Amino acid sequence: MSTDALWYLARGSGVVSLILFTVVVALGIGTRSGRPFAGMNRLVVASVHRSAALLALVFLVIHVVTLLFDPYAQLNLVDVLLPFGSGYRPFWVGLGTLALDLALAVTITSLLRDRIGLRAWKAVHWLAYAMWPIALVHGIGSGTDRSTLWLLAIDAVCVVSVIAVAVSSHPALKATSAPAAPKTLAWRE
Repeated sequence: MSTDALWYLARGSGVVSLILFTVVVALGIGTRSGRPFAGMNRLVVASVHRSAALLALVFLVIHVVTLLFDPYAQLNLVDVLLPFGSGYRPFWVGLGTLALDLALAVTITSLLRDRIGLRAWKAVHWLAYAMWPIALVHGIGSGTDRSTLWLLAIDAVCVVSVIAVAVSSHPALKATSAPAAPKTLAWRE
């Protein structure tokens, strides 16, 4: 595979991963509200949440592996696992490494959920809410497309989406839900 192909694949998979993690975070926030989300019941939301998370991880792995083989990025395995040591944009790449480490912690504990218990799983799972903005800022600071209109638009849509779900899922808004449908009259003979 050519260097250009690696670079395009790394960039594209990073963007797709961000979009999918945005969906995952939005669904996670929506599920926590305890109400149906986007017209789906909680079971469907949880299923889509898990599936989107798995797909996001696949694209994240593609992103990281292609960067390991890309001579321009000059990353090695240590740079991928230990934050802020990269020779290429150390702070911004370090944020990506930190987001990867958090995603790995959430994934591993999710796979071990039955063994570690619900309380430990939930405690670690909260890291997803830190991972997402760190990954977003990583892309804004380290990507070669960071100042392009199309990527800024994607970043903005991701941020607005998560904020909109967070605001609409806020507990204070539960009391302002739509009124119940009128009761129908029973058939009288």
